[in-house]
Amino acid sequence: MFKRFIEKKLKKQAEDYPVVSVVGPRQSGKTTLVCHTFPNKPYINLEALDIQELAQTDPRGFLQSYPEGAILDEIQRVPQLLSYIQVIVDEQEKKGMFILTGSHQLELQQAISQSLEGRTALLTLLPMSLQELHLSGIDLSLDEAIFQGGYPRIFKDGLNPTKAHRNYFQTYIERDLRQLVQVKDLSQFQKFMRVFVGRIGQLVNAEGIANDVGVSSHTIKEWISILEASFVIIRLQPYFENFGKRAVKSPKIYFTDLGLATYLLGIESLTQLARDPLRGNLVENLVVLELFKYRYNLGMDPQLYFFRDAHGHEVDLIFQSGRELIPIEIKAAQTFHSDFFNNLRFFETLAGERFKKGFLIYAGSQEQRVERFEILNFLHATHAMQIK
Repeated sequence: MFKRFIEKKLKKQAEDYPVVSVVGPRQSGKTTLVCHTFPNKPYINLEALDIQELAQTDPRGFLQSYPEGAILDEIQRVPQLLSYIQVIVDEQEKKGMFILTGSHQLELQQAISQSLEGRTALLTLLPMSLQELHLSGIDLSLDEAIFQGGYPRIFKDGLNPTKAHRNYFQTYIERDLRQLVQVKDLSQFQKFMRVFVGRIGQLVNAEGIANDVGVSSHTIKEWISILEASFVIIRLQPYFENFGKRAVKSPKIYFTDLGLATYLLGIESLTQLARDPLRGNLVENLVVLELFKYRYNLGMDPQLYFFRDAHGHEVDLIFQSGRELIPIEIKAAQTFHSDFFNNLRFFETLAGERFKKGFLIYAGSQEQRVERFEILNFLHATHAMQIK
């Protein structure tokens, strides 16, 4: 099994809460993680139709078969179990009784808020980070990290990334999408995905995407929400203080797995990736994703935003640590240029005393400190979050 940084937090939460819920995209390693962390707990896969039927028909009797609790995989398949779990944990008053996993954020969070509020810790597991791969003896170049993505099975079984992500996408459409929304024309949704992936790292413009796909902007907004609910994408919100200037209000979108993104872009080799016009956006996505993973693995909210004003000033990431603001610029280049600091300097002036320090993350190997800015290689991107 691969080392997952979130395991430490998972164990701690099971000591503090009667229920721990682990959510994240399919194949991110949730089942392997919880079974490895709690090897003595019974494991129940709620995607098995016979088990689903049993749990739905007699939920009380089903749970009585596990008096010490259990691992319930893909709990969103039988959300009514949560009400019965609430009764059990309130009566038993034991920590770490039930470990739940789920792949549909919206359904699960709604059910948890109704039945298990205050009784469960909620952790998010995304695909493997570069540091997790490194600890497993897998060191990737920048383009390899983008092309292969982070699904553990690709590395465990030595799968062809393009074929693996093709199968992943087809399974997602056939199994999950049909359950989340009524899509009359699946080919239209597939077209949407290939248009949408071309907007990585850009402001969400539902009307523009709708024109390209041939559906309403309302449908596009619904589909984007579904992608977020099933952890295919994350939204990066704009920083909410405008410092007296007009700031944009639309979020940016990034994919939770770059291998899936490259597949949807039609990239089938490292050579194609190297000359793809969206390579810079994919590099940005990679770094944003690594920082999200770092925070989620600590059991913390990302506290990450971007900044852009009406005059074209933009900072790729703003990390908010208490009152302090840490701007982060991301460049795909291997060679440093002094103008890479321009937006960081602008934000330093804008933020005033709230500016802590700034970071430039790029593909080059030379790391150094210049004024109040640190230059980091992409492999060390998470150092920007380790502010003391």
